[in-house]
Amino acid sequence: MKKILIVDDEPHNLLLLRHILNEPYQLTLALNGEQALELAIRDRPDLVLLDIMMPGMDGYEVCERLKANPVTREIPVIFITALSGAAEESKAFDAGAVDYVLKPVSSPVMLRRIQTHLSLVRAKELEDSQREAIFMLGEAGHYNDTDTGMHIWRMAAYARALADAAGWSEHMAEWLELAAPMHDTGKIGIPDDILKAPRKLTAEEWEIMRTHSRIGYQILSKSDTPIFTMAAEIALHHHEKWDGSGYPSGLAKRAIPESARIIALADVFDALTMKRPYKEPWTIPEAVAEIQKSAGSHFDPRLVKLFEEILPRIIQLNEEWGKKAT
Repeated sequence: MKKILIVDDEPHNLLLLRHILNEPYQLTLALNGEQALELAIRDRPDLVLLDIMMPGMDGYEVCERLKANPVTREIPVIFITALSGAAEESKAFDAGAVDYVLKPVSSPVMLRRIQTHLSLVRAKELEDSQREAIFMLGEAGHYNDTDTGMHIWRMAAYARALADAAGWSEHMAEWLELAAPMHDTGKIGIPDDILKAPRKLTAEEWEIMRTHSRIGYQILSKSDTPIFTMAAEIALHHHEKWDGSGYPSGLAKRAIPESARIIALADVFDALTMKRPYKEPWTIPEAVAEIQKSAGSHFDPRLVKLFEEILPRIIQLNEEWGKKAT
């Protein structure tokens, strides 16, 4: 049951809101600002209904203090007040409120407003949970690998920049950036002695290593949410090559999903420029030259051209992530 904190210095207003909301929600009541702040910290309500005109600490200050406290800043605040001026309403939103409802309160409107904002809270909770799962799967895919954890997030930033240049919409490019770190999730199923081998792998070991793309797909395709669907697609196909010589399906050209084509380029570029147990990092010019040489064989020529055009942005991202690593 969702918890709502109602704050008003007038007992009859509290009783009215309690009558409207008591059935579907767990309610806590406060008669002043100080009490409201204490209850908000203690009970962590899902929503605060807050009067403005109260003796002592008014509603604006209560809201500002809620938003200034890391413990309570994410709790949405709806002002319920008799103040109807535009200046007051603007001040309420500046203080951090998500909505502004005028008294006298209409029961159907009040319930609908509360339902809307609680649904937004639920959506954010689900988004946060999904992001946490993404981070865990990204790290898990490299837990026993010799890659540093920084690689997957830096590579994702390169991929986002390339998707932007390729004309992807903002939300699709964001999904790609979130999906990218999970591209090697399937390495969970590869033995340590192969993942950590400080040498070139044998032909038999390479056959085992290549199974990570299908393992990753099998894991990630269990979810049908858009980000995980894209991540499964990338996991399966990011080792395909433009000329059809890649794996696991030998796809060629535009039969390879563009998401996987972007990740393939970003992944190789980052792998070339990072230090590994068996090699020193390449310089950026050396890595770019290798990418250019592989246009039309390994990589989509159009994406290589776009990569060249946004190279200043790629270098900027490389420097930013370099600072984070120090």
